[in-house]
Amino acid sequence: MIRSFFPGLSGNPVAAFIATAVVGVVLLALPLVAGEVLGNFWVRMMAMALLYVMLALGLNIVVGFAGLLDLGYVAFYAVGAYMYALLASPHLAEQFEWIARMFPNGLHADIWLIVPLGVALAAFFGVLLGAPVLKLRGDYLAIVTLGFGEIIRIFLNNLNSPVNITNGPQGITGIDPIRIAGVPMPRSVDFLGLTFNRLHLYYYLFLVLAIAIIIVSIRLQDSRIGRAWMAIREDEIAAKAMGINTRNIKLLAFAMGA
Repeated sequence: MIRSFFPGLSGNPVAAFIATAVVGVVLLALPLVAGEVLGNFWVRMMAMALLYVMLALGLNIVVGFAGLLDLGYVAFYAVGAYMYALLASPHLAEQFEWIARMFPNGLHADIWLIVPLGVALAAFFGVLLGAPVLKLRGDYLAIVTLGFGEIIRIFLNNLNSPVNITNGPQGITGIDPIRIAGVPMPRSVDFLGLTFNRLHLYYYLFLVLAIAIIIVSIRLQDSRIGRAWMAIREDEIAAKAMGINTRNIKLLAFAMGA
């Protein structure tokens, strides 16, 4: 697995391990050094960069592995984000009386419960997008998926009437912070004589999640499914002639990427 991070060092496992260790130390120390020298703004930017790294890794499954030019990929991000905002805030309880009766203090679902639900919902929308466009390729697929992304954006921005679900362009407020073991992520933690503020903790959380997604992507790339995706990317007609069910494999790419 370590050698997969550095393909050029695949013949030298010791060098690959050393390179991985060096990169790991740099990533661990980077927010502390940047926060001390440049300020917390840059720590926040690094955390956001890791968030977009995760988005790029998901997009790479659709575009990089399967060769499907999906320009509306960010819509899945919006679906998951709004799902968390609605289930971890008092917004729905304030808008619907029957929800307020069931949850007097508002919906405050734990993020680790919402994440699997968000995964399932995003995968569902991935299949929902992929099913009608399976026969499209290249620019035609790009145009349709771009339209899907715009439809989701406009739809969510206008879903504040006649029933206020998303609060329109004003957005949803009062969203709960991330909780670990039921405890909200603290403002600061002292460890080994160092003080880690909340921005540092978000950075390390996103770093762990990004590494996990990288490992999953590498495992997918080397699997039978990943090889089927790459066969479709290189020549779909040849892949179909070799017995690959291109329809199901494409749908799986949309779902897994989402």
